[in-house]
Amino acid sequence: MTDVDQAGALPRRAFLAATCATGCLAVVGCSTGAAATGEDRSTEPARITAGEVPVGGGIVLTQHQLVLTQPEPGVFKAFSAVCTHQGCLVSEVSDGTINCSCHGSRFSIADGSVVRRPAREALAGYAVTRAGDLLTVG
Repeated sequence: MTDVDQAGALPRRAFLAATCATGCLAVVGCSTGAAATGEDRSTEPARITAGEVPVGGGIVLTQHQLVLTQPEPGVFKAFSAVCTHQGCLVSEVSDGTINCSCHGSRFSIADGSVVRRPAREALAGYAVTRAGDLLTVG
């Protein structure tokens, strides 16, 4: 049996599989495109006040494709927001982890290491500088 029948149409199963795969990628937004290559990452340094980053948590700066965390009071860390599994942007920081909703990977807010797979590599880290209450990354 071929992928195209005699009338030139795709069999129902092949059509549904292709449609589902395309729809799933569109909804989830996962690709190795702009997010993974940094094409959409702002070139301006990220600046935020220290008070905006919760102790024991963090925030996702989507425009800069960064995650800023505060694992301990006064200790600030910055990581890439691009999940190392398939290039999705991580979606949130909660319960001490940076979470990717695409496939469930979780990373430590302290060092970006993998806490839960499928990701196998840690998030890339960036230097954070502090001047008074202003944090700058980049």
